[in-house]
Amino acid sequence: MNDAKYIGLDVHQATISATVLDSTGKLVMESIDALLLLHQQARRELLAESRKHNTTQLLRQIPSIGPIRAALLLALIQTPHRFRTKRQLWSYSGLALETRNSGEYRIVHGQLKRSKKVVAIRGLNKNHNHDLKNIFKGAAIRAAAVAGPFQEFYAALVAKGMKPAMARLTLARKIAAITLIVWKKGVHFDAAHLKQRAA
Repeated sequence: MNDAKYIGLDVHQATISATVLDSTGKLVMESIDALLLLHQQARRELLAESRKHNTTQLLRQIPSIGPIRAALLLALIQTPHRFRTKRQLWSYSGLALETRNSGEYRIVHGQLKRSKKVVAIRGLNKNHNHDLKNIFKGAAIRAAAVAGPFQEFYAALVAKGMKPAMARLTLARKIAAITLIVWKKGVHFDAAHLKQRAA
């Protein structure tokens, strides 16, 4: 008798759970639909605002920098004159290599001498703008996959024996450097920028 009683409770609890899940599922789906509408509206407003600036058209000429990336670059960087060199932009974007050196100097025969130890590379800098890093890394991933001058540059790096991850980092740094050149000087994108030593 007790088993039948518990089985009846389990069935009843399962029915209650199913109705609760149905109503919860409906609420979740309604929330997702509302968020999708907000996302589309925010995207339209972002693109409308970015069209007001001439810089957007210059940035969009760079392969793998589309309308959204151009608008985000414009919003995040605001002015290219914040960065005197491409290395400053790399550092701000999280694309700069971080090196550490301990024991740079040592005492030899009572004289202070510079140590000949190789500087250790510790990876990319941690203090950076994460959104900007995502923009340049995303652009590099796209550029490496789509036919064009950046894909040729990426393929040449891999052909030289560079690991694909390092080649994508180099490509992201190259895209950042070209973005700075195009935006700062107000010039159009030229594939000759790839030939300059920028990474």
